[in-house]
Amino acid sequence: MAKWTPKHEAPEPLEGPVVATITGGTILWFALFLVQLPFYGWFDDRDLTWWVWTCLAGAGLGLIGIWYVRKRDEALKRHAATATGEAPEERPAP
Repeated sequence: MAKWTPKHEAPEPLEGPVVATITGGTILWFALFLVQLPFYGWFDDRDLTWWVWTCLAGAGLGLIGIWYVRKRDEALKRHAATATGEAPEERPAP
């Protein structure tokens, strides 16, 4: 068999409001958790509590995602600033 080679170059990745998207998703997961919490007994009777805990896990992983994409955005801005010869912004120490 012949090795498959692509006929076109891969397109550039789409860059959008990544931090806002991840933050919105995290808020949505947490809201779903809070909405389901009063019905925990109903979920427990039907052995479906994994729905509740999945929403909480989504919110927790979303918090990690927010931290990650904010650091990524900062790194991309620093890289763009050094590539153009500008001095990167100094953040005050916490």
